[in-house]
Amino acid sequence: MNSKLLVVLSTAEKDKAVTGILYATNAIKNEWLPDVKVYFFGPFEKLVAEDPEVQQWALPLIERQTPVACKFISDSDGVSEKLTQLGVQVEYIGELISNAIKDGYVPMVF
Repeated sequence: MNSKLLVVLSTAEKDKAVTGILYATNAIKNEWLPDVKVYFFGPFEKLVAEDPEVQQWALPLIERQTPVACKFISDSDGVSEKLTQLGVQVEYIGELISNAIKDGYVPMVF
């Protein structure tokens, strides 16, 4: 069994986003898997940067692990500074995601 998980939160749909946030938070908190990485990508970056309710759901996750958001997308959407203020690390993530998959992380995309 693979025990490395890569959670990619990319949806702009609030209900799907909250589901992904909850799963990632609980997987880390309850140690369902020993190695969980979380990336914010695409439309989710703007959603979490601008929606206070989504931010409230994301805070317990951010307190347990620093998610990484795509700098290219967040710069394009003008939300890099806001993500950083929320406690999210902002950097280019295409290679990071690719390397994680090469290293055996199973992607779970919301």
